[in-house]
Parts: sequence; structure tokens; C-alpha cells
Amino acid sequence: MKKVLTIVGPTASGKTSLSIEVAKKLNAEIISADSRQVYKHIPISTSYPSENDLKDIKHYFIGELELENDFNSGEFGKKGRDIIDEIFSGNKQPLIVGGSGLYVRSIIDGFFETEVKDIEIRNELYKKLEIHGEEYLYDELKKADESAASKIPTGKIRRVIRALEVYYTSGKKMSDFQKEKAEIKFDTIQTGLLLDRKYLYERINRRVDEMILSGLMNEISLLKENGYNYRTHNSLNTVGIKEVYKYFEGEYDYETMLNLIKQNSRRYAKRQMTWFRKDERINWIEVNEESDIETLTDEVLKIFNSK
Repeated sequence: MKKVLTIVGPTASGKTSLSIEVAKKLNAEIISADSRQVYKHIPISTSYPSENDLKDIKHYFIGELELENDFNSGEFGKKGRDIIDEIFSGNKQPLIVGGSGLYVRSIIDGFFETEVKDIEIRNELYKKLEIHGEEYLYDELKKADESAASKIPTGKIRRVIRALEVYYTSGKKMSDFQKEKAEIKFDTIQTGLLLDRKYLYERINRRVDEMILSGLMNEISLLKENGYNYRTHNSLNTVGIKEVYKYFEGEYDYETMLNLIKQNSRRYAKRQMTWFRKDERINWIEVNEESDIETLTDEVLKIFNSK
């Protein structure tokens, strides 16, 4: 079977710069496994690759969708596998790069319902429960997945929320997972970037400062002026965007906003690593202050070529 390479790791670990160098060596095209980079209008907020990188290397799922569009890991996996076939047909090497663990799992394995989780969507559903009550969520599930709703007795609201979380995260009904299993026509060689926590957190803090200097505030101000809001657009319901909106709304002062972006980014990185550490197939590459891009590139290629 043909081999697909992945580079995974937490936010700010250096995946993007490494992937560009690896792609040049392998004559590869990059599939971005990032649940927010797929949207237009938020290049700073979601740390798109640079314009030069996008010109040099063909990328997929970068700035493709309008903010109003819904997109989920199930759609990503299906479309991503089609793109992998196309890349192979063009005699190029597919390279999957990203930190959205569920998206990576979806494209390389397909997945089971038990693996479909999204904390932000779950939290939003619990907010709906507080505001509208149980009957409202039951009705919402009936519209999304009538079969699942019919099997959940009154009072089992957690099961209702779980079924809705599965649906909104993956785009598939819980019953569909029992009927389908994705056909995987390639082997995957996974590499991951492993950073000491202190060093990773320093990189995250530095990246947030760089995002501010690059125009994060202006980017989100323009979104706000055009009627977009993280409360109404799930595409914007992410770290770095929510905090700036709340600053503009007067909920946070500037220093609080900045500190919360850094803190919430660190928490997100911790959740990413919790996910990735569960996958024993990942070949971890240690990254520290002394690491240089050439050495890291060679390590990735060595792992890929040895499998």
C-alpha cells in the first residue's frame, strides 16, 4: 500500500515550518488537519501558513470556506481521502499536517462514535440546556437524529447532549457509525513533535504576542463590523477570537484579554497532547531550543523512509 505521512503536535510546536521543508524534500502536497484554518478571513487568528509557503507548496483546507459554512471531522475525512487519491494520481506525496486530533483520526482511520468529542460544542449544548430546558434539546435531536431521539427516555438529558455532540462534531448520526466503516487505501506513518512543557508554553506566549503585532485586533474588528460573532458562527468559536470579541464588548480589559488568550492556548495545547499521546503509532521527535529545521526534517524523513 502507498504511504501517507503525518506531522502532528500541539499549537505553536513548529509543525508548519517543518512541514514546508519536508514537503520540498518529498515533492509533497499538504493537507491541513486544522478545524479552523479551513475558513476564510481569519489568517492571523488561525495562523495560516505564509503567502510564500502557500505559493511554494500546494495546500488543501486552507481558507476554503466562508464563515457561515458548517464543516466537521466526518466531512474532512471523506474529502481528505479523495484528495489523497488525487495527490497520488499526480505522482506527488500526501502530507497531513495539523493539531486537530479528531480530524487526523478521521482521515487516516475513519472513526467510531466513541472517539467523536468536541468540548466546545458540548459546552454550548449545556448552555442551551440552561437557557431553554430539556424539551428544547430533545426537539433539536429529533430534527437531527430522530432514530437516536426515539431511543432515549425522558430525563436522560446527558444522552441527548451526547447524541447532539456526535452529530454536530462529525456530521453523522450515531446510528450511521454502526453502519459505516471507511475504506482506507493507504498506510500512514505518523510523526509528532514533542516539546518540554515550559518550552512549549514559551512558544505559545510568543506566538500570541506575534499575532497581536501582525494585526489580530484589526482582523477581528473587521469581522465584528461585518456582523460576524463567535456566538452565532461556530467557525469563530475558538481561542484567540472569543477573547478579543469580549475585549471589544467591554468584558475584558486589554491585559486580561492578552493573558487569557495565552492561558487558553496553553490549555488547548494540553488537550491536544492528551489526545495524541493515546495513539501509540506516533513516532515522537523531541524539539528543544537547540533544534534546527534541517535536523528535524532529516528525522522526519528517516522515520518515513524506514517504514
